[in-house]
Amino acid sequence: MGLLILFLLTCAALPLASSDPNDEACLTHLSQSLKDPLKNLQNWTKSTFPNPCSGFTSYLPGATCNNGRIYKLSLTNLSLQGSISPFLSNCTNLQSLDLSSNSISGPIPEDLQYLVNLAVLNLSSNRLEGEIPPQLTLCAYLNVIDLHDNLLTGQIPQELGLLARLSAFDVSYNKLEGPIPASLGNRSGNLPRFNATSFEGNKDLYGYPLPPMKSKGLSVLAIVGIGLGSGLASLVLSFTGVCIWLKITEQKMAAEEGKISQLMPDY
Repeated sequence: MGLLILFLLTCAALPLASSDPNDEACLTHLSQSLKDPLKNLQNWTKSTFPNPCSGFTSYLPGATCNNGRIYKLSLTNLSLQGSISPFLSNCTNLQSLDLSSNSISGPIPEDLQYLVNLAVLNLSSNRLEGEIPPQLTLCAYLNVIDLHDNLLTGQIPQELGLLARLSAFDVSYNKLEGPIPASLGNRSGNLPRFNATSFEGNKDLYGYPLPPMKSKGLSVLAIVGIGLGSGLASLVLSFTGVCIWLKITEQKMAAEEGKISQLMPDY
C-alpha cells in the first residue's frame, strides 16, 4: 500500500506533457500572418499555442494531434486571407497541410522544405503568386501536391519529378510557362503518370501530356504570311512606280531631243 501511495505521489509530481516549443512558434506566426474576417479561428488564441495538444486531442479547430504534436492542419474554405508564414516550417511533425479554398496570397515559402515529414500539400484555390519553390523536393515523403487555381508564374521545377512517392500532382489554372518537365509529364517505370488535366489552364505551358499548340502555331504562320504579303505588295508598288517614272522621264528626254534637232542648222 505504501509503494502504491509513493507511486501516485511521484506521478503527481511529474510535469504535464507540453507541446514542442517549435509547434508554439509555428502556430503563433501562422495566426499572425493569416487574416480571419469571419472569425472562424477565434479559438486560436495565444494562451492555447503553448499546449495545443493533449496526447491525441487537439484544442485548436482544424488541427489534429499525434502524441502531443501537431501533425495535420486542415483550414479549408474558411475565407482566410493574408499569407503563409515561413515559420510554418517549425511544425516539424506536420504530415498534412491543407489551406485550400481560401483567399491567401503571397508566395509559397521556401522554408516548407524543412517539413521533412510532409506527405500532403494542398494550397489550391487561393491567390498565391510567385514561382513554385524547387526546394519542395527536399520533402521526400510528398505524395500529393495540389496547387491548382492560383496565380503562380514561372516554370515547373524539374526537381519535383524526383519525388518518387508523388502520386497526385495538379498545377492547372495558373500562369505557368515553358515546357512541362519530362520527369513529370512523361514518367517512366512504375511511377504514377499525370494526364493533361494536371497542367491545363496555363496559357504559355506546353509539352506532353498537353496537346500540341496548333492554334498558336497557326496564328504565328498567319502573322508571318501577312508580313510577307505586305512586303511583296510594297515591293510591287515600288517597282511599278519606278517603271512609270522611268517611262515619263524617257518621253520627256525624247521630246527635248526633237526640239533641239529642229533648231540645228543643216550643213
